[in-house]
Amino acid sequence: MCLGIPGRIVTLDGDTDPRTGTVDFDGLRRPVCLAYTPEAEIGDYVIVHVGFAISLVDEEEAARTLAVLRAIPDAIETELGP
Repeated sequence: MCLGIPGRIVTLDGDTDPRTGTVDFDGLRRPVCLAYTPEAEIGDYVIVHVGFAISLVDEEEAARTLAVLRAIPDAIETELGP
């Protein structure tokens, strides 16, 4: 089973192609490809699957999803990997 994990964009990596940035997943930060969400900006929440932001999500929905994931031991770290 694969999950899309919500996270908040904290940096954009300039003029890279494809567009990339750093996304914060409840304290765990990872580089993410933002090619599929060209409208996303710093502070926006995105759903990330295997290192790719696949859609924007509002902060309220992201918070609800993260609350569920926090209830599962190591869910975020397991899905995002090292």
